[in-house]
Formats: sequence, C-alpha cells, structure tokens
Amino acid sequence: MADLRNRPDRDRLLAYYHTMSRIRAFEMAAEQAQKDGLVTGAVHLSIGQEAVAAGICGNLRRDDRITSNHRGHGHTIAKGADPLAMMRELCGRAGGTCGGKGGSMHIADFTIGMLGANGIVADGIPIAAGAAHGAKLLGEDTVTVCFFGDGAVNRGPFLEGLNWAAIFALPVLFVCEDNGYAATTNTRSVTAGPGPAARAEALGVPAHTVDGNDVVAVDALAQDLIAAMRNGGGPAFILARTYRLKGHTAADPGTYRPEAEVTAAEEVEPISRLAVTLAELGVAAETLGELRKDAEAEMADAMTATRASPHPSPEQAYTDVQDIGAVPWPN
Repeated sequence: MADLRNRPDRDRLLAYYHTMSRIRAFEMAAEQAQKDGLVTGAVHLSIGQEAVAAGICGNLRRDDRITSNHRGHGHTIAKGADPLAMMRELCGRAGGTCGGKGGSMHIADFTIGMLGANGIVADGIPIAAGAAHGAKLLGEDTVTVCFFGDGAVNRGPFLEGLNWAAIFALPVLFVCEDNGYAATTNTRSVTAGPGPAARAEALGVPAHTVDGNDVVAVDALAQDLIAAMRNGGGPAFILARTYRLKGHTAADPGTYRPEAEVTAAEEVEPISRLAVTLAELGVAAETLGELRKDAEAEMADAMTATRASPHPSPEQAYTDVQDIGAVPWPN
C-alpha cells in the first residue's frame, strides 16, 4: 500500500472518506432512532472521531480482531460489519448482530473479527490481550486492536492488559481515543501524571501520539505498527487526540463543555478535513457529495428495514446463556 505521508493515494483516501461518511450517517440515523423511541437503551455516538476507526481498521484483515467500548459503532462499521444487522441490534430486533439482545453497547460480530463492544469501561483491554495471546499460541500472524477512551486509563484493566501484553510480547495494538472527556468530566482533571502515553511507556509498551482527526496520519502510523506486529514486533500504543462533537450519549446535550471548545473542534473535524485534502488532489466536490449521499441512502434503507423487522421471539430469551439447564423457564 502507498505511504500516504509522502505520496497521498487518492483512491485510498476516497475509500476512507466513504467509510467515515458511512459511520456518521449510521450514527445520525441511530440518534434519530432513539429520539423516535426505537432504541430503549443508551446510544453513545462517536461523531467527530471517525478518522481513528477508519484509519486503523483500514489496515486490518478480516481475520484480525478488534475489541471496542460503549462508543463502538464506528469501529464495527470500519471493520466490515453489516449496518442493517447493527441497526437491528440497536433497536432490539431479530436479525441483529447479537439477535437483538445486546443493544448498542454490546455489539459483536465474530464473522468479521469484532469480539465485542463493552459497557464496562476498560474491560475490552484484557479481552484484547487474551485474544492476542491466543493468536500467538496458535502461531497466527493476526493482530488484535483494542479501542478505548482516555477515561479507561484510570481503570485497573489498563494496567493488567498492557502489562500482560508487554510481558508476553503480544501482537496487540492499544488505541486510546483521547476526546478529552470521561463521560461528562474533563479527563485531565482526574488523571494524574503526564497522561496515557507515559503510562504505556512505563509498562514497556512503545507509545505513539497522533492527530486523531487526520486520517492520513492515522493510516500511516497504523500501517507501520501493524506490519511490525505481524513480524513479531510485540505490542504498541497509539494515543489519538480527537473530539466527540456530541454529548456523552445521544440524549446528552453536552452543555458542560465550553461553547468555544466545541466550535473549535467542529472546524477541524475529520470528514471536512479530509475533503480539503481530496480537493487538493483534484477530487471534485460532486464526487464527495455522491459518496455522502450513498452513505445516507444506505443507512436510510437500513433504518426502513429495521422498522419492518420483528422483535426476537420469547423462545430466544434463554439462548446463548451459560448453564441454561439451571435457568427456570417461565410457565
């Protein structure tokens, strides 16, 4: 693949533009679905963070694995999941990625290597370390990527997962999406020391900081690190500085954030930023418009099909439950 740092690959960037547009269109549809009462649980949007998901997952194979967090729609789409199955999952419908029983925070799709989003902050980290360890024991050349937010670095699984990965030189890429907030709290106000990258380095995991709103930079860094991992290079850590343009959940207006801060972030959000780069490469505005329309139409169709989909049957309630024999079936 071309090295985008020195010679931008026009077609590759167009593909990234489409991926990021699809992620945003999906999340806008999901936000509306919650307003319409179709989603009964929380929906955590990653609008504004699309470049991290696209730039990392664009360097993964189908048999590579990822883990995510409660803000995981973008990672799942970028890894190759079917948006219709995802939308059905959010709305609790049959045909969802988890049969309509997991919801937004627990999307998983093993067919594309998506081992699961997680409603417990930082719990995807040890899962990713375990998956990478399994791959190493099996002699695979696969890579596992773990996405988590900056709030997760203050949780115990961060220490446990990175320590395990470093000790056993596991092929796992830890990606911290630093959007500046842990739920509604400014992360830096509750994080001691110089921050996530320093903590990773202290555990022997090489850390790299990147502008998470620049998909070209994210892609270039991911290419290098993932290639090294396939050759036995061990774990690595990416601190991707980005910003979520929405509140903590779709129902959160985010009024705790300074208005000037949000406005400044909107001016450097990743999709518009990539559009400028593509224009400099000679891509017409009409071409980008068609890609956005395609993404919006795809998600509108997914939403229409989801509305027409049935809820799971009552008989499915106890499927996928461990020790089903111990669970009494209601009369």
